[in-house]
Amino acid sequence: MVRMSLVGFSFRTAELARLPWAAHKSPMRTETAQKPGRARLSPEVRRGQILDAAQVLLVAHGGLPLPLEDLARAAQVSKALIYAYFPHQHDLANALLARRFAALLAAGLEDAAARTDLFEAAQACAALYFEEVAQAGPVAHIVLRDPFMAGQIDPTLAAIRDRLARRLARTARRMLRLSPQEAVAALSLMTTIPEEAGRMVHAGDLTQERGRELTTRLIGSSLRALTPDAA
Repeated sequence: MVRMSLVGFSFRTAELARLPWAAHKSPMRTETAQKPGRARLSPEVRRGQILDAAQVLLVAHGGLPLPLEDLARAAQVSKALIYAYFPHQHDLANALLARRFAALLAAGLEDAAARTDLFEAAQACAALYFEEVAQAGPVAHIVLRDPFMAGQIDPTLAAIRDRLARRLARTARRMLRLSPQEAVAALSLMTTIPEEAGRMVHAGDLTQERGRELTTRLIGSSLRALTPDAA
């Protein structure tokens, strides 16, 4: 299911480890890039500090690229240090995307997407994605859909996403008797349910409990409406 949001995502730590921008390498000139008088932190901590600030700023800003001055201020580092870790904002965005994929994997998304019953798979994936967006905001959605990232999503991440998306689309075709195009469209539309509910929770406009309830009910009703011969 090409270009679908996170209901179709999967992630493998071994695959991430091979990505060049995922390694926690010490950047050149790190010490000179740091502001005078600031305690020296490890490269991994510094990188995480930048990513934490970038994630918050991305959700607030709603798109890419991020204002570098704002990012440096929020992360309490120099712009030179940001460039040392992430030479281009495409690298930063891919690192944010990989971080969110890792969180979804740890929560069990791959097992959820592998379920053979579409109703179970869709509900399980939607629940996990809702919790992800409620906690972190729609980070992955923004990175994947922003025109700034067109043609710049890391191929390994894109391949993982598409592989799992195709699996869900095949299940939808089989159980709902849809054409390939219809299956992709139906799953893409249903992805907006946990995403929007999660956005509202993240923004403080909806309680977590109510968001979970709405996600479960709306996913269920959508699938029932699409089921052949549904009463």
